[in-house]
Amino acid sequence: MILSFLSLKGKAMSNVLYPGTFDPVTKGHLDVIKRASKLFDRIIILIAYHGEKNPLFTIEEREKMIRASIKGMNNIKVDSYDGLLVKYAQERDVNVIIRGLRAISDFEYEFQMALMNRKISPDVETIFLVPHESYTYLSSSLIKEIISVGGDVSHFVPPVVNRFLKEKFRRKD
Repeated sequence: MILSFLSLKGKAMSNVLYPGTFDPVTKGHLDVIKRASKLFDRIIILIAYHGEKNPLFTIEEREKMIRASIKGMNNIKVDSYDGLLVKYAQERDVNVIIRGLRAISDFEYEFQMALMNRKISPDVETIFLVPHESYTYLSSSLIKEIISVGGDVSHFVPPVVNRFLKEKFRRKD
């Protein structure tokens, strides 16, 4: 996939997608966003609906948390979509999808998705970015699990997300 990126270097890559459920956004996600913002002109953070997941936060809440977390980053747009990712990319003339890889365990799934996306839409490339090693163990699921049993997640999420999580779990008590 990196070779594909290098071959695209001559093409205009002003818009790239960074899709995910972001339920909630973590410092690992933000690290990938910051890295991507140095490489590309514009990033579309795409909050994806996922039929197999039961999200804790609504699309609107996730969008609000992301917007607050990226405040000051001018080359980022936040959107949501319920459909095939490559169709969204095609409709908006986006030719690159960014995916974060935390560990080897992420690679197999992400690699399969990248190949399927390429089969469906050969013009859309996937680029894998690795977050800083201090975030490789983070996942939104782990964050929710920790806070659900009263743990402190403030080191793993932006302050606005921590407030949302505390409020959400306060209501469940």
